[in-house]
Amino acid sequence: MKLTFQKAALLNGINIVLKAVPSKTTMPILECILIDASTDVIKLTGNDMELGIETKVEGNILEKGKIALDAKLFSEITRKLSDGDSMVTIESDEKYNTTITCDNSVFRIQGKDGDEFSYLPYIEKNKYICLSQFTLKELIRQTIFSISVNDSNKMMTGELFEVNGDSLRVVSLDGHRMAIRKILLKDTYENTKVIVPGKTLNEISKILTGDNEKEVQIYFGANHILFEFDDTIVVSRLIEGEYFKVDQMLSSDYATKISVNKKEFLDCIERASILIRENDKKPIILNIEESKMALKLNSSFGTMNAEILIHKTGQDLMIGFNPKFLIDALRIIDDENVTLYMMNPKSPCFIKDEEETYIYLILPVNFNAAAV
Repeated sequence: MKLTFQKAALLNGINIVLKAVPSKTTMPILECILIDASTDVIKLTGNDMELGIETKVEGNILEKGKIALDAKLFSEITRKLSDGDSMVTIESDEKYNTTITCDNSVFRIQGKDGDEFSYLPYIEKNKYICLSQFTLKELIRQTIFSISVNDSNKMMTGELFEVNGDSLRVVSLDGHRMAIRKILLKDTYENTKVIVPGKTLNEISKILTGDNEKEVQIYFGANHILFEFDDTIVVSRLIEGEYFKVDQMLSSDYATKISVNKKEFLDCIERASILIRENDKKPIILNIEESKMALKLNSSFGTMNAEILIHKTGQDLMIGFNPKFLIDALRIIDDENVTLYMMNPKSPCFIKDEEETYIYLILPVNFNAAAV
């Protein structure tokens, strides 16, 4: 095999597939990136058996073939070569000895048989949806913070993708909060529900350009999901099982409803968070009265008090929250004003817009009212 590339194109391809190369594995071949130039296109592939990424790279095929190269070594060599406009030549013989040449640098490394590499699973392309790269990137950004990073409940480490006709609902939750985003699709599709690993969505979000003009096709298989965009395909194993009954957690009842300027509210909570160190479980207390809301945080470093104007419907209320959960939700809402719906100090708070294109549920925390 003998191939030539522009360094920038090769490095970009490596960076994309590197996201699917496992850091630890009992199968050494999976620590490699597969270079497949056995057809008329050059493809790079990374695969950890849960997540697989394949991308096409522009280059010239002087001799067809395929080789698997140690991913870490291959990426570091390519990164250290001359600038992006330089040409890189990769050549390997029948014993998988590989030479990487660029300007006056020559590296010789040992490759592996490309046929031993695990190919991505095949997925039939008959059940799918289509949306813009921008929309998918935003959907992930606006929900991913609510997944659990703890593997004790597998369901919570993924996100529900629920297609219902011409709408897509994406849900994530971690036991303390829930994020829901709902969008209208351009067409009507077959109803489906799948649970996509958070790791997969995180990696896809990094690859997506976020271009509103470019589309992503998402194909649903029995055990896998496939994302196809630009010259890249991402295949991921789905999380098996029945997702939580989301609709039973939602309620339209409330005793207190407030509307508040989002930036002002967020700024106040962020200022209060200066007094909190990691693992410090101090809540921020909201004391909601007729036309104002008092915010108070009390920690071992000091106290912060602030007051902001609100529009209130219903009863006065004093309620406490983990400030991080409020910050995470408010940061990804683009509206100028936000509306909070609350029942009592022990029931969930809902932050949502009128159309319910977004819903953020946050559980309150207990606090001693006498100490406030």
